[in-house]
Amino acid sequence: MKLRLLEQGRVKFNKILTIGVFTALSAITIVSCSNTKDVLVTEIGVNPPSRRASKNSQAGSAYIQGQKQHAQGNLQAAIASYNQALSQDPEYAAAYKARGLTYFDLGDKQKAIADYNEAIRLAANDAEAFNLRGNARASLGDQRGAITDYNEAIRLSPNYAEAYNNRGNALSVQGDKSGSIEDFNQAIRLNPRYAIAYNNRGNARAAQGDLQGAISDYNQAIRLNRNFGPAYNNRGNARAAQGDRQAALQDLQKAADIFQKQNNNDLYQQVMNNIQELGQ
Repeated sequence: MKLRLLEQGRVKFNKILTIGVFTALSAITIVSCSNTKDVLVTEIGVNPPSRRASKNSQAGSAYIQGQKQHAQGNLQAAIASYNQALSQDPEYAAAYKARGLTYFDLGDKQKAIADYNEAIRLAANDAEAFNLRGNARASLGDQRGAITDYNEAIRLSPNYAEAYNNRGNALSVQGDKSGSIEDFNQAIRLNPRYAIAYNNRGNARAAQGDLQGAISDYNQAIRLNRNFGPAYNNRGNARAAQGDRQAALQDLQKAADIFQKQNNNDLYQQVMNNIQELGQ
């Protein structure tokens, strides 16, 4: 994972972790590390997925059981339930999407993509499936393929705020900060309470050197979600780059506390490393 390097005034960091956020339409919250430049990819579920009810009642029951198991963190059991649903109804597109997201959470991105492919084959107009496949491709470093999927999701659903946000992240990783900001702007226009998009636009603004604009976006993300650890972390980075060491430490500690409560040991440790470096 490549961490952004920043240095300004008397404040110097050897490693700065900037957290960008992808969204998936899922009730599940997971975090995974990406090798894509300076963005740590996370999937934060915000809405329950749309689903086609299976004509087979046994398949539908197994699907619902899989959703519950996934939400409880019992991923292998969820896979087994989705397998059962698909054995009863091999054309159950929603079960392929749900199993794909479970594979993504397990770290098997290729199996996730294979399931999203099946979901798209069965329901070619499903914007959500394209968005999810885009997320999986992005997490593997295939930003071009991801953007193609996000483009299709947006074509199918022009008011799909999450797809604009995710395409914005992919454009940012490719170095197109202006294009990414345009997408984050559109995501926010479609959903003014979209904390994730504010956070990600803040990252793009910080990369352009607009630290005050970035802090304004992080402030808004935090106002909308007081437990949004990435926004505290990123605001701390921006404040450190401005030379406000005390405020930076407060934000980074808040982010660390949130990640610790969420049992997100990877992000917790990385933020603690940032705190240690800033304190030196």
